[in-house]
Amino acid sequence: VQLQASGGGLVQAGGSLSLSCAASGSIFLIGDMAWHRQAPGKQRELVASITSGGNTVYADSVKGRFTISRDNAKKTLSLQMNTLKPEDTAVYYCTFQITTDPWTSNTYWGQGTLVTVSS
Repeated sequence: VQLQASGGGLVQAGGSLSLSCAASGSIFLIGDMAWHRQAPGKQRELVASITSGGNTVYADSVKGRFTISRDNAKKTLSLQMNTLKPEDTAVYYCTFQITTDPWTSNTYWGQGTLVTVSS
C-alpha cells in the first residue's frame, strides 16, 4: 500500500491551495483518513480528519478555512485550504487507516507535501 500526496506549493497569505492524497495497492477497506502537519521546529499536529461515514473534525486553528473531503471509490482524500496564513506553513501529511485483509489494519502515511504561505 502506498499513499501519494500532491498539491503543495507557495502561496501568498489570503490565498488558497488544494491538497490531494491517493492510495494504491492491495486494499480491502479504508477507514478514517486525516491530514496532519508539521511546521519547522514544532510538533506534528492533526489538521483535520474524516471518518468513512463522512464525519469531520478540524483543529480550531483551521475551522472555517479548511475543508476535508474524501472519495471512497477513488480512494482519495482532499484538503481545500482557503484564507491561508503564514502560520499554516508546514509539511502536510495524509494518513489512511487501511485494512489489507480481514485481519490486518494499519495506519499508512503519505510522504508529505510542503505548503509555504508568504506574508
